Amino acid sequence: MRPQNYAFGFNYASAFLNFFIFFLLLRTPKLNSIAMKRVLGLGHALVDLLYQMPDDNLLKEFKLPKGSMQLIDEKNADELEAFLRGKDISLVSGGSAANSIHGLARLGINCGYVGTVFKDDLGDFYRNDLQAAGIDTILFEGKSKTGRANTFISPDSERTFATYLGASSEINIEDITEKTFEGYDIFHIEGYQVYNTPLIDHSIKLAKSLGLKVSIDMASFNVVEDNLVFLKEAIPAYVDIVFANEEEAKAYTGKEPGEALNIIAEQCKIAVVKVGKNGSLIKNGDTIYTVGAVPCNPLDTTGAGDQYAAGFLYGYIQGLSFDKCGQIGALIAGRVIEKYGARIQEQDWPELLEKVGEIVG
Repeated sequence: MRPQNYAFGFNYASAFLNFFIFFLLLRTPKLNSIAMKRVLGLGHALVDLLYQMPDDNLLKEFKLPKGSMQLIDEKNADELEAFLRGKDISLVSGGSAANSIHGLARLGINCGYVGTVFKDDLGDFYRNDLQAAGIDTILFEGKSKTGRANTFISPDSERTFATYLGASSEINIEDITEKTFEGYDIFHIEGYQVYNTPLIDHSIKLAKSLGLKVSIDMASFNVVEDNLVFLKEAIPAYVDIVFANEEEAKAYTGKEPGEALNIIAEQCKIAVVKVGKNGSLIKNGDTIYTVGAVPCNPLDTTGAGDQYAAGFLYGYIQGLSFDKCGQIGALIAGRVIEKYGARIQEQDWPELLEKVGEIVG
């Protein structure tokens, strides 16, 4: 499947919009204090193929549990590609950590991203899309096809992933060295990467030894269930910030959100449990913060958690109180679910940056 309608040439309208966004960022309070702060993301470099389903029959046909993330092999990926051929599908460079890094970059944070792609059209698309957002890319070349995340959006806005990892799962431990983390302050990883336990174990240990803060988004309840033993060993030892939704938190602790928050907070410095339309719960030390969701008209929840993490980490880097961190996270997440896809559209950023500035104060 070749990327469609993607122009790599110079676009004057886009350049003007990017300049305007930069101008707004210059006016954002405390920007100078974050100029040297940098965030490095590590995740599966996946091209998101987004398909809005008229009903859930496709999920039944391919035996995909609604709301889950299922890993599929190349054969199944090709079958899905054949099924989707000719349908209205949009492409965007994705992967949970990449979505968060993209949001942070749009908020003015200096970011880098580590992943693996193949030397094919989708791999080129992925690299150019990140670089266009000003993200430093450390993309290794894999042997398999570039990975893709088939994202199926149900009529009720729930999303289900059928993910072919391909080259994205081919990062080698020896690729991650001290130089990889040079100049970075925060290391953000996605839960999906814990299937590669040796890589994550090596990476978070190295990051911590170099003084970085480690942040993890648990990503999906079935990811937590499949890697529970490793997560329960790694989080208390090496992770500073944990993001989980209520299903992921329950998979990790066996408890409902309030109790789950307390358990997770005993194992890391900052615990965040997102509770959908009821907002989020944040705990640091003995203090619990309750943050409401931003009123919106949800259309597609794809990327909501990723963008919440971006907003929260932005506030954290700014040195804001944790309730304000949560408010920025909720603002960014609320905007992304009003449109299809895991990214906020460029024309929405100027207004969004103004609102972020109001929260920052």
